[in-house]
Amino acid sequence: MRVGILTGGGDCPGLNAVIRAVVKKGIGVYGYEILGILEGWRGLLEPDLVEPLSLDKVSGILHRGGTILKTSRTNPFKQEKGGEVVIQNMKKLDLDALIAVGGEDTLGVAAKLFQIGV
Repeated sequence: MRVGILTGGGDCPGLNAVIRAVVKKGIGVYGYEILGILEGWRGLLEPDLVEPLSLDKVSGILHRGGTILKTSRTNPFKQEKGGEVVIQNMKKLDLDALIAVGGEDTLGVAAKLFQIGV
């Protein structure tokens, strides 16, 4: 299974801990491949903003502030055909699942994608 994770919205404590937990559990327990989507939803509008995450990559990140994936306040549904571009790029990246970490706007985009069948 190929899983993407992104962090959107403003910076807050604990984002790196969430990323680390997803990678450790996903790889270590389930054998999933984890892709870090850089700069929040912007990373799914521009699919070159993606990097594979490994156990080594997340080792030692708990004490670091912010998020190793970076963040943005991008809402693809506020751009013409932005939602369609996100869906196309998720397919190109062959993502089976996506974990969106953030606040109301970030999770609002995730909810809207879910409602349209993603």
